[in-house]
Amino acid sequence: MILSLLGGFILLLLGGEFLVRGASGLASRLGVPALVVGIIIVGFGTSAPELVTSIEAALNGAPGLAVGNIIGSNIANILLILGAGALIYPMTCSRSSLIRDGGIVIGTALLLAAAGYSGGLTRTIGIAFIAGLAFYMWFLFTRERRKTFAAAALAGHASPPIDENCPPMWQCAVFTIAGLVSIILGGKFLVDGGIELAKAWGVAEEIIGLTIIAIGTSLPELATTVIAALRRHSEIALGNVLGSNVYNILGIGGVTATISPLAISPEVMRLDIPLMVGLSIGMVAIGVFWNQLSRWIGLAFLGGYGAYLVMLLA
Repeated sequence: MILSLLGGFILLLLGGEFLVRGASGLASRLGVPALVVGIIIVGFGTSAPELVTSIEAALNGAPGLAVGNIIGSNIANILLILGAGALIYPMTCSRSSLIRDGGIVIGTALLLAAAGYSGGLTRTIGIAFIAGLAFYMWFLFTRERRKTFAAAALAGHASPPIDENCPPMWQCAVFTIAGLVSIILGGKFLVDGGIELAKAWGVAEEIIGLTIIAIGTSLPELATTVIAALRRHSEIALGNVLGSNVYNILGIGGVTATISPLAISPEVMRLDIPLMVGLSIGMVAIGVFWNQLSRWIGLAFLGGYGAYLVMLLA
């Protein structure tokens, strides 16, 4: 158990370093903003542990664990991960991009709430979620790439300028793939160790999903966001969280529900889903009106997450 936790932690740190290096290089080479790469590549890759865990939970007849993992990971992404990243280095982002992509985060949170009130995640809803995610990824990449090349043309360039210190495309791709693999393996080791620990404590299924599993599967996002913040890549850090929250609901919720429909318990509907929706709205509002997530906001987020855990485990 201890070796699993330690090995997972080391892999997460190494994977986060490689992933941030590769993602920032890919953003430059592909001619798209770093926020877009953070949402599409980094957000998707760091959500892989949640996907594997939720599918396994659904197939093993533990829907509470799967749902708790999705919702708990989104809450952890906002309060724990954004809080830690902002505490290290204040996060800034284009207001228009935050309104667009943050609006998608709010919209998907509301969709999950609506599904819960209508009886849970059915196969039909799961398929619709997957289709929505595919369209969002396509739209985001093509729209932002077109805008970047149009801006370069206005400046008299055939393509967007590339940082001369940026590694070649193949090296950026290798860094990104190596980072993703390390993060997925590290997340799995940590989750396996955490599950064993939680079972030994005799904690309820939903609570395990909302706490131990949610935090464990969110550690890839935490490692990536912390390293991105240390390197002053705030758009990759923020894009990682925005992308991960969208993937958690549309991708993980969609795939898991398509395999095995998920019921959402009344307890989760009363507290955790409203909290997730409220935090999504609050995160976007703060970023839009204050134009950054300051260190004080990061500290408040971390304090809020601590209070949430105490409330769950009390």
